[in-house]
Amino acid sequence: MTDQIQPKPIHILLVDDDEDDRYLVREAFHHHYPKSLISFAEDGEDLMDFLHYRGRHVGGEYTLPELILLDLNMPRKDGREVLREIKTSNQFRHIPIVVLTTSDAKDDIETSYFNGANSFITKPPTFQRLSEVTKAIGQYWFNVVTVCEHEESGQ
Repeated sequence: MTDQIQPKPIHILLVDDDEDDRYLVREAFHHHYPKSLISFAEDGEDLMDFLHYRGRHVGGEYTLPELILLDLNMPRKDGREVLREIKTSNQFRHIPIVVLTTSDAKDDIETSYFNGANSFITKPPTFQRLSEVTKAIGQYWFNVVTVCEHEESGQ
């Protein structure tokens, strides 16, 4: 049996201000899901620009992601703020959000779920463990659960 279990291309938006973490998560996902599309936002402001096709994302050939992986601790607008903003938006609240952060603080976990996070994962300390986590994320969100099909409104 192959590790490449992806039934369809998936679009994941990774929101993290750490360039090394973005690289490692992308590599881990591409190992298990080589046809996946990984888009990046560097902080909460950049995430909202991506979703609204603003700023550096104007004119891009973007589609809404099927999953957002969200770091909490970022400059400008952090993950806590943007999680609340997305989950109270009629336009975007259907997008599953997995908090993927270095924090394991009880307050961060509780607040994330209270504000609408679909899952909370503390970033693993090794690439091997990160690879296992990304494989499990993909299996769950794209092979196990049924996610909401949502028509994009005029952008």
